Amino acid sequence: MQMTHPFELDEKHLQAQLDAMVDVTFADLQSHFLTLPKGAAFVEYDEFQTAYEVLKRHTGAFANFDEESVWRALREDSLAFVVLRSILGLSPPEWADLARSERDTDVSQGAARSLDVKVRRNRKFLANHRDDQVTRKRATALVSVAVDYITRGAPVSPQDNLHRLAKVDTSSGLASVRHAANHHVPYAVLLYERFLGRPFASHRDSVSEYVGDVMESAIEAHLSQKRITFRKTKRAERVEGFDQAPDFIVPTEYAPRVIIEAKITGDDGTARDKVARILRLATMRDDRVRSGQPSFEVVACIDGRGFGVRRQDMRDMLTATRGKVFTLATVDRLADNTALREFLPRLAETT
Repeated sequence: MQMTHPFELDEKHLQAQLDAMVDVTFADLQSHFLTLPKGAAFVEYDEFQTAYEVLKRHTGAFANFDEESVWRALREDSLAFVVLRSILGLSPPEWADLARSERDTDVSQGAARSLDVKVRRNRKFLANHRDDQVTRKRATALVSVAVDYITRGAPVSPQDNLHRLAKVDTSSGLASVRHAANHHVPYAVLLYERFLGRPFASHRDSVSEYVGDVMESAIEAHLSQKRITFRKTKRAERVEGFDQAPDFIVPTEYAPRVIIEAKITGDDGTARDKVARILRLATMRDDRVRSGQPSFEVVACIDGRGFGVRRQDMRDMLTATRGKVFTLATVDRLADNTALREFLPRLAETT
């Protein structure tokens, strides 16, 4: 027997069974932290290993580690740029900040992120853009400061501070790099540094937008399959009449009938922000009704354990949307259980 969901109930029955409907929605929430989308610029281990060997070969196993030898490696395989950053142990924005302060360059955090992505997508990027003076200047500054800091290693720090270069492969400068390159690093050391840095942290940050796109893509596919007119807004877009652009508007912002907010998160703080956004939309809806203006239905498409932390938040969201809360497990029932049904094309009657 199929379980009743809140979006199948009218407002009276929803309020009578609100706690049970919270439990039903909680049961549908899925954890998404164990799987991550790769994204277009994901680097497989064998690719990273190949680029590492190119850098190692051109620097004589890091015995001749200078800007010239590093650039020879980069011209052969631009992915060595990511290997260099990994040895340094900084994110692209942090690397950019270091280059700006040490090399008086204009490389911004966005430019560093962009360059990092480009060398992952095109392993000949730096060789093919040798005449691009802006790219060359920025990359040169980044490489220069990386070689300098890796060569020097971690300085002596106060006992209650930890320097970012105090890693097994960079603590004593090139001596540490050479030792790590020529000897097997003890497994406990690897695990300890992974503990300090969190596994897949950098990749999680780089694909955070793709994680959110899972729900939005599911909604978009459902609406398209049902041939419903909709408007999917862009990130940070301004839409007249809304303090923050809804994720989806059906049919358009000029006469909205259904507003859909979408979010997947394992973070309860992020979930609470989305709940607050949905509550504000519900207030707008009710204000329009009271003033006699055409109004809209508010629909929430959410998932991830972040939405399962605060029970009262789920109660508030179910009440505000009048039960129209869907998860990835139920998003395929969206059109049949909301005002979206008004926009379903009708087949011509046959006689």
